[in-house]
Amino acid sequence: MSAFSSLPLVIEPADLQARLGASELILVDLTSTARYEAGHIPGARFVDPKRTQLGRPPAPGLLPSQAQLEVLFGELGHNPSAVYVVYDDEGGGWAGRFIWLLDVIGHSNYHYLDGGLLSWQADGLPLSIEVPATVGGPVPLTLHDEPTATREYLQSRLGAADLAIWDARGPTEYSGEKVVSAKGGHIPGAVNFEWTAGMDQARNLRIRKDMPQILESLGITPDKEVVTHCQTHHRSGFTYLVAKALGYPRIKGYAGSWGEWGNHPDTPVEK
Repeated sequence: MSAFSSLPLVIEPADLQARLGASELILVDLTSTARYEAGHIPGARFVDPKRTQLGRPPAPGLLPSQAQLEVLFGELGHNPSAVYVVYDDEGGGWAGRFIWLLDVIGHSNYHYLDGGLLSWQADGLPLSIEVPATVGGPVPLTLHDEPTATREYLQSRLGAADLAIWDARGPTEYSGEKVVSAKGGHIPGAVNFEWTAGMDQARNLRIRKDMPQILESLGITPDKEVVTHCQTHHRSGFTYLVAKALGYPRIKGYAGSWGEWGNHPDTPVEK
C-alpha cells in the first residue's frame, strides 16, 4: 500500500514532509527556474510551466503533442504506481494545470500541496538546491479526451441546464472592458469568479475553506458538468483543481480557453 493512500487530494506540508522518502513519490515543482535553483522542496523535480502548454498562438493553452508529453513524463520517471505531489508558488494555477495533464494521461494518483512552496516555507521546513537526475527517455502514454472540453464540444453544450461554465479571468476581461483577443467579453452563460479570489491570502494562498459555499452561490454545483477556462488554461488550472478537490464528478478544462474562443470567427460572445 502507498504511503499516500490515506490522504485527500489536497495535503498539508507536514503530510508531505513525513513521506519525502517514499519510493513511489514523484514530486513536481512548477515555480520558475530562478525560484527552483534558489531552493526547492527536497527531491522535487522542476518542470517549466511552459512545457505544460502547446504554446502556439492563437490558443497557446492547448495540450502539448503526445510526443512532447511522453518526453516530459519520461524525464520524471513516470510509472503506473507513481504518486505525484505537485506544487507551485502562486496558489495552484500551474500545479492545477499539471493535475489536469495527469488526468489527460489517465493517472489518478496525485496530490496538491496546499499553498505550495509558500506554505512549506511558512512552516519552517527545509529547502534543497540539489537537482535530481533526469530519469529516462520517453514513456508511452495513452491520452484521454474526458478531462478536456474542446471548442466544438462547448459550443454544442451552450444553454444546457446541467452545464456551468466557470470563467477564471479577471472581471474586466469577462466584461469585455479589457480585450486581449480579437473579441472581448465572455462565453454565453459563463459565470465569473477570478482565480485568486479563491485563495486565502492569510494562509499562504491555501484554497479558501468556504469555496463550497461560494460555488453554490454562483450556481457552480456538483450536479452540473463544470467547464472552466481563462485565457490559456493556466489560471483555470486552479479552478479545475478546486472542483476536483471538492469532489465534483464532471469537471473539464477548456484548454483552448479565451485565446481560442475570442479569436474564432464563429463563436458567440456576451458582454
